[in-house]
Amino acid sequence: MKKFILAESDLPQQWYNILPDLPTPLPPYLNPVTHEPLRPEDLAPLLPQAVIEQEFSPERWIDIPEQVQDIYRMWRPSPLVRADRLEKALDTPAKIYFKYEGVSPAGSHKPNTAIPQVYYNANEGVRRLTTETGAGQWGSALSFAGSLFGVAVTVYMVRASYHQKPYRRSLMHTWGAEVFPSPTERTQAGRDILAKDPDSPGSLGIAISEAVEDALAHDDTKFALGSAMNHVVLHQTVIGLEAKRQLEMAGDYPDVVVGCVGGGSNFSGLVFPFMADRLSGERPGTRFIAAEPTACPTLTRGAYTYDYPDSAGLGPLLPMRTVGHGF
Repeated sequence: MKKFILAESDLPQQWYNILPDLPTPLPPYLNPVTHEPLRPEDLAPLLPQAVIEQEFSPERWIDIPEQVQDIYRMWRPSPLVRADRLEKALDTPAKIYFKYEGVSPAGSHKPNTAIPQVYYNANEGVRRLTTETGAGQWGSALSFAGSLFGVAVTVYMVRASYHQKPYRRSLMHTWGAEVFPSPTERTQAGRDILAKDPDSPGSLGIAISEAVEDALAHDDTKFALGSAMNHVVLHQTVIGLEAKRQLEMAGDYPDVVVGCVGGGSNFSGLVFPFMADRLSGERPGTRFIAAEPTACPTLTRGAYTYDYPDSAGLGPLLPMRTVGHGF
């Protein structure tokens, strides 16, 4: 078989939370003001309560709401494809499979978390969401999700990408979002950058600062994040959970699982359900390979320390490989 397709009835009904299975707890996030361990209530100005609970949840399995499942069925389950021509080109005895997430309406894996994030915000009466986007995948996904739930979306798009990728911007506009090239004059963070460099091409860190500042300034607005935090990678595990069932259809189990890493949601979504088998001792020999760009090596270069996820230092301090949040 070339493609392994699950029925809609096989769509996972729960997300997998890896936190309870880790051998030691992760270092805590830190409050950006006090530098003390972050409490769930510290995130209340930015995130809805349901998402905060998922961020800190000790539960291994978290139910996927039926309304989210129903929207997932627009494109999920996504196909697992046997790359037999690549196998021949490499002249390898290995079997190579890839999980194809490009079938979503927004064209990437990002709606897997955009849909539940907007769902939970809408349930709690949030009128508007702010976010950042670089190349535009996350901004497109959140705009798509916002259009389904009647939640307004404001996207701060890295200025260089705003001009280089007009079609991503068009997608966001089509789904009703407002999109601004970051840095802007709309926020203090943006104005500070422009005062130093009027021609600033922007960065993801700057765009995050603007989106967070905008959300904090409006009572009816929350912030939505496309990667890095636990609730995001939790939602993405639908990828790996499907892939495990599809490999069962193929009569296989992977010796190696490879994923590309930017912020980490794609890698985590595919890898974590398989990593659960290694952590439990059921499949101790599985290898996991994270492929990162040399231009932005977020896993192997820089100092491992606490740093802000944004240029203005508004977000919680996270343990990370960093060359400085102002870079």
